[in-house]
Amino acid sequence: MDALSIDPLIASSATRTVVCCGSGGVGKTTTAAAIAVRAAESGRRVAVLTIDPARRLAQALGLEEMGNEPVAVPTVDTSAGGSLDAMMLDMKRTFDEVVLNHSTPEKAQQILANPFYQAVSSSFAGTQEYMAMERLGQLIAERVDGEPRWDLIVVDTPPSRSALDFLDAPKRLGSFLDGRFIRLLTAPAKVGGRAYLKVVSVGMGAVSGAMTKVLGAQLLTDVQTFVAALDTMFGGFRERAESTYALLQDPGTAFVVVATPERDALREASYFVDRLAEEGMPLAGLVVNRVQMTYVPSVSAARATAAAEVLDGEDDRNGWSGADSAALLRVHADLADHAARHASAIGRFTASHPDIALVQVPAAAHDVNDVDELRSIGDSLAGV
Repeated sequence: MDALSIDPLIASSATRTVVCCGSGGVGKTTTAAAIAVRAAESGRRVAVLTIDPARRLAQALGLEEMGNEPVAVPTVDTSAGGSLDAMMLDMKRTFDEVVLNHSTPEKAQQILANPFYQAVSSSFAGTQEYMAMERLGQLIAERVDGEPRWDLIVVDTPPSRSALDFLDAPKRLGSFLDGRFIRLLTAPAKVGGRAYLKVVSVGMGAVSGAMTKVLGAQLLTDVQTFVAALDTMFGGFRERAESTYALLQDPGTAFVVVATPERDALREASYFVDRLAEEGMPLAGLVVNRVQMTYVPSVSAARATAAAEVLDGEDDRNGWSGADSAALLRVHADLADHAARHASAIGRFTASHPDIALVQVPAAAHDVNDVDELRSIGDSLAGV
Protein backbone atom coordinates (compact mmCIF):
# COMPACT_ATOMS: atom_id res chain seq x y z
CA MET A 1 0.00 0.00 0.00
CA ASP A 2 1.32 3.43 -0.98
CA ALA A 3 1.01 6.49 1.24
CA LEU A 4 -1.20 9.25 -0.12
CA SER A 5 0.38 12.71 -0.08
CA ILE A 6 -1.78 15.61 -1.16
CA ASP A 7 1.15 17.86 -2.11
CA PRO A 8 2.11 16.28 -5.49
CA LEU A 9 -1.58 16.26 -6.40
CA ILE A 10 -2.22 19.94 -5.77
CA ALA A 11 1.19 21.00 -7.09
CA SER A 12 0.49 19.53 -10.53
CA SER A 13 -1.02 22.00 -13.00
CA ALA A 14 -2.68 19.00 -14.63
CA THR A 15 -4.97 18.63 -11.60
CA ARG A 16 -7.96 20.91 -12.19
CA THR A 17 -10.61 19.40 -9.92
CA VAL A 18 -10.40 17.57 -6.59
CA VAL A 19 -13.61 15.87 -5.45
CA CYS A 20 -13.90 14.84 -1.79
CA CYS A 21 -16.51 12.13 -1.40
CA GLY A 22 -17.69 9.57 1.13
CA SER A 23 -20.54 8.93 3.53
CA GLY A 24 -21.95 11.60 5.82
CA GLY A 25 -20.20 12.70 8.99
CA VAL A 26 -16.68 11.61 8.07
CA GLY A 27 -15.10 15.05 7.67
CA LYS A 28 -15.43 15.62 3.91
CA THR A 29 -16.04 19.35 4.34
CA THR A 30 -13.04 19.88 6.61
CA THR A 31 -10.85 17.78 4.31
CA ALA A 32 -11.93 19.79 1.27
CA ALA A 33 -11.25 23.07 3.09
CA ALA A 34 -7.82 21.91 4.27
CA ILE A 35 -6.85 20.83 0.74
CA ALA A 36 -8.09 24.16 -0.65
CA VAL A 37 -6.12 26.21 1.90
CA ARG A 38 -2.93 24.23 1.28
CA ALA A 39 -3.29 24.53 -2.50
CA ALA A 40 -3.95 28.28 -2.32
CA GLU A 41 -0.96 28.87 -0.06
CA SER A 42 1.23 26.90 -2.46
CA GLY A 43 0.39 29.36 -5.24
CA ARG A 44 -2.74 28.05 -6.96
CA ARG A 45 -5.94 30.00 -7.68
CA VAL A 46 -8.50 27.87 -5.87
CA ALA A 47 -12.27 27.74 -5.45
CA VAL A 48 -13.79 25.46 -2.81
CA LEU A 49 -17.45 24.49 -3.11
CA THR A 50 -18.91 23.10 0.11
CA ILE A 51 -22.30 21.57 0.69
CA ASP A 52 -22.16 21.75 4.49
CA PRO A 53 -24.38 24.56 5.87
CA ALA A 54 -22.56 24.65 9.23
CA ARG A 55 -21.30 28.14 10.02
CA ARG A 56 -18.20 26.81 11.79
CA LEU A 57 -16.37 26.28 8.49
CA ALA A 58 -17.07 29.84 7.34
CA GLN A 59 -15.82 31.07 10.70
CA ALA A 60 -12.70 28.89 10.48
CA LEU A 61 -11.92 30.51 7.12
CA GLY A 62 -12.47 33.98 8.57
CA LEU A 63 -15.74 34.62 6.74
CA GLU A 64 -18.91 36.04 8.21
CA GLU A 65 -20.95 33.82 5.91
CA MET A 66 -20.77 31.82 2.68
CA GLY A 67 -23.34 31.74 -0.09
CA ASN A 68 -23.84 30.56 -3.65
CA GLU A 69 -21.36 33.09 -5.05
CA PRO A 70 -17.59 32.82 -4.45
CA VAL A 71 -16.17 35.02 -1.69
CA ALA A 72 -12.45 35.68 -1.23
CA VAL A 73 -11.01 34.08 1.91
CA PRO A 74 -8.94 36.77 3.69
CA THR A 75 -7.08 34.50 6.11
CA VAL A 76 -4.94 32.54 3.64
CA ASP A 77 -1.33 33.46 2.92
CA THR A 78 -1.20 34.73 -0.68
CA SER A 79 2.54 35.45 -0.75
CA ALA A 80 3.10 32.54 -3.15
CA GLY A 81 0.70 34.10 -5.65
CA GLY A 82 -2.32 31.94 -4.92
CA SER A 83 -5.85 32.81 -3.81
CA LEU A 84 -8.86 31.09 -2.30
CA ASP A 85 -12.55 31.72 -2.98
CA ALA A 86 -15.16 29.81 -0.97
CA MET A 87 -18.84 29.20 -1.54
CA MET A 88 -21.65 27.07 -0.15
CA LEU A 89 -24.19 25.46 -2.45
CA ASP A 90 -27.64 27.04 -2.32
CA MET A 91 -29.60 24.45 -4.26
CA LYS A 92 -32.78 26.52 -4.70
CA ARG A 93 -30.88 29.58 -5.89
CA THR A 94 -28.88 27.43 -8.30
CA PHE A 95 -32.10 25.89 -9.62
CA ASP A 96 -33.65 29.36 -9.99
CA GLU A 97 -30.59 30.54 -11.94
CA VAL A 98 -30.86 27.55 -14.27
CA VAL A 99 -34.46 28.52 -14.96
CA LEU A 100 -33.61 32.20 -15.51
CA ASN A 101 -30.57 31.51 -17.72
CA HIS A 102 -32.13 28.85 -19.93
CA SER A 103 -35.69 30.04 -20.54
CA THR A 104 -37.41 33.10 -21.87
CA PRO A 105 -38.28 35.75 -19.22
CA GLU A 106 -41.99 34.95 -19.56
CA LYS A 107 -41.50 31.20 -19.20
CA ALA A 108 -39.01 31.68 -16.35
CA GLN A 109 -41.52 33.66 -14.30
CA GLN A 110 -44.17 31.05 -15.02
CA ILE A 111 -41.90 28.31 -13.72
CA LEU A 112 -40.67 30.23 -10.66
CA ALA A 113 -44.24 31.02 -9.60
CA ASN A 114 -45.41 27.42 -9.98
CA PRO A 115 -46.18 25.82 -6.58
CA PHE A 116 -44.89 22.41 -7.69
CA TYR A 117 -41.58 23.95 -8.81
CA GLN A 118 -41.22 25.71 -5.47
CA ALA A 119 -41.56 22.35 -3.71
CA VAL A 120 -39.26 20.48 -6.11
CA SER A 121 -36.51 23.10 -6.00
CA SER A 122 -36.39 23.02 -2.21
CA SER A 123 -36.95 19.42 -1.18
CA PHE A 124 -37.32 16.99 -4.11
CA ALA A 125 -35.21 13.84 -3.66
CA GLY A 126 -31.97 14.26 -5.59
CA THR A 127 -32.28 18.03 -6.12
CA GLN A 128 -29.15 18.72 -4.07
CA GLU A 129 -27.10 16.26 -6.12
CA TYR A 130 -28.43 17.68 -9.42
CA MET A 131 -27.65 21.21 -8.33
CA ALA A 132 -24.18 20.30 -7.05
CA MET A 133 -23.40 18.88 -10.49
CA GLU A 134 -24.87 21.98 -12.17
CA ARG A 135 -22.90 24.38 -9.95
CA LEU A 136 -19.66 22.48 -10.53
CA GLY A 137 -20.19 22.72 -14.28
CA GLN A 138 -20.72 26.47 -13.96
CA LEU A 139 -17.49 26.93 -11.99
CA ILE A 140 -15.45 24.87 -14.45
CA ALA A 141 -16.82 26.93 -17.34
CA GLU A 142 -16.23 30.35 -15.75
CA ARG A 143 -13.63 32.46 -17.58
CA VAL A 144 -11.76 35.73 -17.01
CA ASP A 145 -10.14 37.24 -20.12
CA GLY A 146 -10.57 33.93 -21.89
CA GLU A 147 -8.76 31.94 -19.18
CA PRO A 148 -10.28 29.74 -16.45
CA ARG A 149 -11.05 31.88 -13.40
CA TRP A 150 -9.60 29.17 -11.12
CA ASP A 151 -6.89 26.66 -11.89
CA LEU A 152 -8.12 24.28 -9.16
CA ILE A 153 -11.65 23.59 -7.91
CA VAL A 154 -12.13 21.57 -4.73
CA VAL A 155 -15.56 20.04 -4.21
CA ASP A 156 -17.20 18.74 -1.06
CA THR A 157 -19.92 16.38 -2.29
CA PRO A 158 -23.40 16.37 -0.73
CA PRO A 159 -24.01 14.40 2.46
CA SER A 160 -26.50 11.70 1.59
CA ARG A 161 -27.54 8.19 2.55
CA SER A 162 -25.57 6.86 -0.39
CA ALA A 163 -22.25 8.36 -1.38
CA LEU A 164 -23.10 7.35 -4.95
CA ASP A 165 -25.90 9.90 -5.39
CA PHE A 166 -23.55 12.60 -6.70
CA LEU A 167 -22.25 10.33 -9.45
CA ASP A 168 -25.73 9.06 -10.26
CA ALA A 169 -27.30 12.52 -10.66
CA PRO A 170 -27.09 12.75 -14.49
CA LYS A 171 -28.38 9.21 -14.97
CA ARG A 172 -31.21 9.66 -12.49
CA LEU A 173 -32.16 12.97 -14.07
CA GLY A 174 -32.31 11.32 -17.50
CA SER A 175 -34.45 8.48 -16.15
CA PHE A 176 -36.81 10.99 -14.52
CA LEU A 177 -37.20 13.02 -17.71
CA ASP A 178 -37.64 9.95 -19.90
CA GLY A 179 -40.04 8.20 -17.54
CA ARG A 180 -43.50 7.16 -18.66
CA PHE A 181 -45.22 9.42 -16.12
CA ILE A 182 -43.37 12.49 -17.39
CA ARG A 183 -44.02 11.54 -21.05
CA LEU A 184 -47.69 11.16 -20.23
CA LEU A 185 -47.84 14.57 -18.57
CA THR A 186 -46.00 16.30 -21.42
CA ALA A 187 -47.80 14.53 -24.26
CA PRO A 188 -50.59 17.13 -24.62
CA ALA A 189 -47.99 19.91 -24.78
CA LYS A 190 -45.80 18.13 -27.33
CA VAL A 191 -48.49 16.93 -29.68
CA GLY A 192 -51.36 19.15 -30.72
CA GLY A 193 -54.22 19.25 -33.15
CA ARG A 194 -57.67 17.82 -33.47
CA ALA A 195 -56.49 14.48 -34.82
CA TYR A 196 -54.41 13.93 -31.69
CA LEU A 197 -57.30 14.92 -29.44
CA LYS A 198 -59.68 12.54 -31.21
CA VAL A 199 -57.32 9.62 -30.70
CA VAL A 200 -56.32 10.15 -27.09
CA SER A 201 -59.01 12.30 -25.52
CA VAL A 202 -60.91 9.35 -24.03
CA GLY A 203 -57.76 7.60 -22.74
CA MET A 204 -56.17 10.77 -21.45
CA GLY A 205 -59.38 11.77 -19.77
CA ALA A 206 -59.49 8.45 -17.92
CA VAL A 207 -55.84 8.74 -16.86
CA SER A 208 -56.27 12.36 -15.80
CA GLY A 209 -59.32 11.39 -13.80
CA ALA A 210 -57.39 8.68 -11.98
CA MET A 211 -54.47 10.99 -11.27
CA THR A 212 -56.83 13.73 -10.12
CA LYS A 213 -58.23 11.36 -7.49
CA VAL A 214 -54.72 10.58 -6.26
CA LEU A 215 -53.05 13.99 -6.53
CA GLY A 216 -55.95 16.40 -6.47
CA ALA A 217 -57.00 18.59 -9.38
CA GLN A 218 -54.91 21.66 -8.50
CA LEU A 219 -51.72 19.68 -7.84
CA LEU A 220 -52.13 17.76 -11.10
CA THR A 221 -52.56 21.06 -12.96
CA ASP A 222 -49.46 22.49 -11.25
CA VAL A 223 -47.42 19.39 -12.14
CA GLN A 224 -48.54 19.42 -15.78
CA THR A 225 -47.81 23.15 -16.12
CA PHE A 226 -44.40 22.72 -14.45
CA VAL A 227 -43.33 19.78 -16.63
CA ALA A 228 -44.53 21.42 -19.84
CA ALA A 229 -42.64 24.62 -19.04
CA LEU A 230 -39.45 22.74 -18.13
CA ASP A 231 -39.54 20.37 -21.10
CA THR A 232 -36.98 22.10 -23.32
CA MET A 233 -34.92 23.59 -20.49
CA PHE A 234 -34.42 20.25 -18.77
CA GLY A 235 -33.01 18.79 -21.96
CA GLY A 236 -30.18 21.30 -21.78
CA PHE A 237 -29.81 20.64 -18.06
CA ARG A 238 -29.33 16.94 -18.74
CA GLU A 239 -26.75 17.63 -21.44
CA ARG A 240 -24.79 19.89 -19.08
CA ALA A 241 -24.93 17.31 -16.30
CA GLU A 242 -23.65 14.62 -18.65
CA SER A 243 -20.89 16.96 -19.85
CA THR A 244 -19.82 17.63 -16.26
CA TYR A 245 -19.89 13.89 -15.59
CA ALA A 246 -17.51 13.38 -18.53
CA LEU A 247 -15.18 16.02 -17.07
CA LEU A 248 -15.12 14.08 -13.81
CA GLN A 249 -13.70 11.12 -15.75
CA ASP A 250 -10.92 13.30 -17.16
CA PRO A 251 -7.37 12.74 -15.83
CA GLY A 252 -7.44 16.35 -14.63
CA THR A 253 -9.90 15.30 -11.91
CA ALA A 254 -8.83 13.53 -8.71
CA PHE A 255 -11.29 11.82 -6.38
CA VAL A 256 -10.35 11.69 -2.72
CA VAL A 257 -12.48 9.25 -0.75
CA VAL A 258 -12.90 10.27 2.90
CA ALA A 259 -13.75 7.92 5.78
CA THR A 260 -13.32 7.45 9.49
CA PRO A 261 -11.71 4.31 10.97
CA GLU A 262 -15.08 2.76 11.73
CA ARG A 263 -16.47 -0.38 10.13
CA ASP A 264 -19.52 1.19 8.46
CA ALA A 265 -17.62 4.22 7.11
CA LEU A 266 -14.83 2.05 5.69
CA ARG A 267 -17.38 -0.34 4.16
CA GLU A 268 -18.99 2.64 2.42
CA ALA A 269 -15.54 3.84 1.32
CA SER A 270 -14.76 0.39 -0.07
CA TYR A 271 -18.02 0.38 -2.03
CA PHE A 272 -17.29 3.87 -3.36
CA VAL A 273 -13.71 2.95 -4.38
CA ASP A 274 -15.06 -0.02 -6.34
CA ARG A 275 -17.74 2.12 -8.00
CA LEU A 276 -15.21 4.78 -9.03
CA ALA A 277 -13.14 2.05 -10.67
CA GLU A 278 -16.20 0.76 -12.54
CA GLU A 279 -17.00 4.25 -13.82
CA GLY A 280 -13.41 4.97 -14.85
CA MET A 281 -13.12 7.85 -12.37
CA PRO A 282 -9.55 8.86 -11.42
CA LEU A 283 -9.01 7.98 -7.75
CA ALA A 284 -6.17 9.67 -5.85
CA GLY A 285 -6.63 7.68 -2.66
CA LEU A 286 -8.29 7.42 0.74
CA VAL A 287 -8.18 9.87 3.65
CA VAL A 288 -8.96 8.27 7.00
CA ASN A 289 -9.95 11.00 9.46
CA ARG A 290 -10.04 11.01 13.26
CA VAL A 291 -7.60 8.17 13.74
CA GLN A 292 -6.58 7.57 17.32
CA MET A 293 -2.80 7.43 17.44
CA THR A 294 -0.72 5.81 20.17
CA TYR A 295 2.46 7.66 21.02
CA VAL A 296 3.97 4.97 23.27
CA PRO A 297 3.42 1.87 21.10
CA SER A 298 5.71 -0.26 23.28
CA VAL A 299 3.15 -0.06 26.12
CA SER A 300 0.08 -1.99 25.04
CA ALA A 301 -3.35 -1.59 26.57
CA ALA A 302 -2.92 -4.88 28.43
CA ARG A 303 0.48 -3.90 29.87
CA ALA A 304 -0.80 -0.49 30.95
CA THR A 305 -3.83 -2.05 32.67
CA ALA A 306 -1.67 -4.62 34.45
CA ALA A 307 0.74 -1.92 35.65
CA ALA A 308 -2.17 0.20 36.87
CA GLU A 309 -3.42 -2.65 39.03
CA VAL A 310 0.04 -3.02 40.61
CA LEU A 311 0.33 0.71 41.34
CA ASP A 312 -3.12 1.11 42.92
CA GLY A 313 -2.74 1.90 46.59
CA GLU A 314 1.03 2.47 46.56
CA ASP A 315 2.58 5.30 48.61
CA ASP A 316 3.38 8.76 47.21
CA ARG A 317 6.47 8.89 45.02
CA ASN A 318 7.95 12.26 44.09
CA GLY A 319 4.60 13.91 44.70
CA TRP A 320 2.62 11.26 42.77
CA SER A 321 0.52 8.62 44.48
CA GLY A 322 0.18 5.16 43.11
CA ALA A 323 -3.47 5.97 42.36
CA ASP A 324 -2.47 8.98 40.25
CA SER A 325 -0.04 6.89 38.19
CA ALA A 326 -2.60 4.12 37.85
CA ALA A 327 -5.18 6.62 36.54
CA LEU A 328 -2.76 7.85 33.85
CA LEU A 329 -1.95 4.30 32.84
CA ARG A 330 -5.65 3.52 32.49
CA VAL A 331 -6.12 6.59 30.25
CA HIS A 332 -3.25 5.31 28.13
CA ALA A 333 -4.81 1.83 28.09
CA ASP A 334 -8.11 3.25 26.79
CA LEU A 335 -6.34 5.24 24.06
CA ALA A 336 -4.16 2.28 23.09
CA ASP A 337 -7.21 0.02 22.88
CA HIS A 338 -8.98 2.62 20.72
CA ALA A 339 -5.91 2.94 18.49
CA ALA A 340 -5.70 -0.84 18.11
CA ARG A 341 -9.34 -1.01 16.96
CA HIS A 342 -8.74 1.74 14.43
CA ALA A 343 -5.58 0.06 13.14
CA SER A 344 -7.47 -3.23 12.77
CA ALA A 345 -10.30 -1.60 10.80
CA ILE A 346 -7.86 0.20 8.51
CA GLY A 347 -5.90 -3.04 8.09
CA ARG A 348 -9.02 -4.84 6.83
CA PHE A 349 -9.57 -2.10 4.24
CA THR A 350 -5.98 -2.19 2.99
CA ALA A 351 -6.07 -6.00 2.80
CA SER A 352 -8.99 -5.82 0.36
CA HIS A 353 -7.63 -2.76 -1.50
CA PRO A 354 -3.84 -3.09 -1.39
CA ASP A 355 -3.30 -0.73 -4.35
CA ILE A 356 -5.19 2.25 -2.87
CA ALA A 357 -2.97 5.04 -1.54
CA LEU A 358 -3.95 6.04 1.99
CA VAL A 359 -3.21 8.76 4.53
CA GLN A 360 -4.31 8.94 8.16
CA VAL A 361 -5.31 12.18 9.90
CA PRO A 362 -4.98 12.04 13.70
CA ALA A 363 -8.03 12.60 15.88
CA ALA A 364 -8.29 16.12 17.27
CA ALA A 365 -9.64 17.23 20.63
CA HIS A 366 -12.23 19.55 19.07
CA ASP A 367 -13.72 20.77 15.79
CA VAL A 368 -11.74 23.04 13.49
CA ASN A 369 -11.94 26.64 14.67
CA ASP A 370 -9.53 28.59 12.47
CA VAL A 371 -7.33 28.46 9.39
CA ASP A 372 -4.28 27.44 11.44
CA GLU A 373 -6.06 24.21 12.35
CA LEU A 374 -6.94 23.68 8.68
CA ARG A 375 -3.22 24.11 7.93
CA SER A 376 -2.45 21.45 10.53
CA ILE A 377 -4.85 19.05 8.82
CA GLY A 378 -3.20 19.95 5.51
CA ASP A 379 0.17 18.97 7.01
CA SER A 380 -1.27 15.57 7.95
CA LEU A 381 -2.72 15.13 4.46
CA ALA A 382 0.75 15.85 3.05
CA GLY A 383 2.36 13.37 5.43
CA VAL A 384 4.28 16.11 7.24
